[in-house]
Amino acid sequence: MKISKLSSLFLRVFLLSSVFSLAVACQDNKKKDTDEKSETATEEKKVKEESPLDLVTIVTNAMEFKTKEDWTSGWKTVRYRNNSNETHFILFDKYPEGKTIEDAEKEVGPAFQEGMDLIAAGEMEKANEAFGKLPEWFQQVEFTGGVGLISPKSTAQSTFYLEPGTYVIECYVKMANGVFHNTQGMAMQINVSEADSSAVDIQEDYNISISANEGITFNERFSPGEKVFKVNFGEQKVHENFVMHDVHLVRTEDGADMSKLNSWLNWADPNGFKTPAPEGFKFLGGMQEMKEGGTGYFTAELRPGNYVLVSEIPDPESKGMLKTFTVK
Repeated sequence: MKISKLSSLFLRVFLLSSVFSLAVACQDNKKKDTDEKSETATEEKKVKEESPLDLVTIVTNAMEFKTKEDWTSGWKTVRYRNNSNETHFILFDKYPEGKTIEDAEKEVGPAFQEGMDLIAAGEMEKANEAFGKLPEWFQQVEFTGGVGLISPKSTAQSTFYLEPGTYVIECYVKMANGVFHNTQGMAMQINVSEADSSAVDIQEDYNISISANEGITFNERFSPGEKVFKVNFGEQKVHENFVMHDVHLVRTEDGADMSKLNSWLNWADPNGFKTPAPEGFKFLGGMQEMKEGGTGYFTAELRPGNYVLVSEIPDPESKGMLKTFTVK
């Protein structure tokens, strides 16, 4: 096929323009990543100067975790910036020796997704068979805390202790089509090496206790401002959806339907834990599950209004794990 000189000239100009635009876009992306890393480093340096606790920042822009891969053991303050358009959380899973994220991607994620798909299709017996494919070593995974549910374009902060070992951080909220976030990029391996660590020195504003028998309990009058919540884990148990109880802080709007929140907080329900989150609720963070006797902290800004402390388990209200309070 022949091309005229004019057409050839136009083609060259078009190609040069395209290359230039692509170069500018790449530079913009590099600048954005550089600015983000610089902002994170400055933020962490400032906190280290003000507090003996080690601050680590984790960022989500879409469906990923951005943070360093190598950490040291001890008390960690994790600041999670959710820049995405969806609700997320971060659970820290401590893996048994010799197991890594590659093992999870091969043996754990597929079993859970297959089981969830079968539940959605009404095939409960086959779903149980799918969950039966989970490897035996998965029973040795320890859940050691993390950052509670946080709404889009928001930041949450939690403090908890990490032993040396191999961890996988994950979010298993579901997309609108029922696919777990951790199968779409929201799983990352963290390697924690041993280091000297001192006792935690945090002055909490409020004490929250949670246990299998008594649910969520507190004896507090809540007031406005930035507040630190201490979460004490009593008797633990594995609930019907394979998880142990945790604590999430939620601000509720007038007229919000609490029954929708109560049913949404169960990933094993076909419509539970699915994007979008129920309307009328803003998630402010919290403390992910940990073993009996564990302690964690989270920080949140309280404004006048109505709030809920709730656990991500099936029907938390019936188990005493959905408690409301008001800030005046």
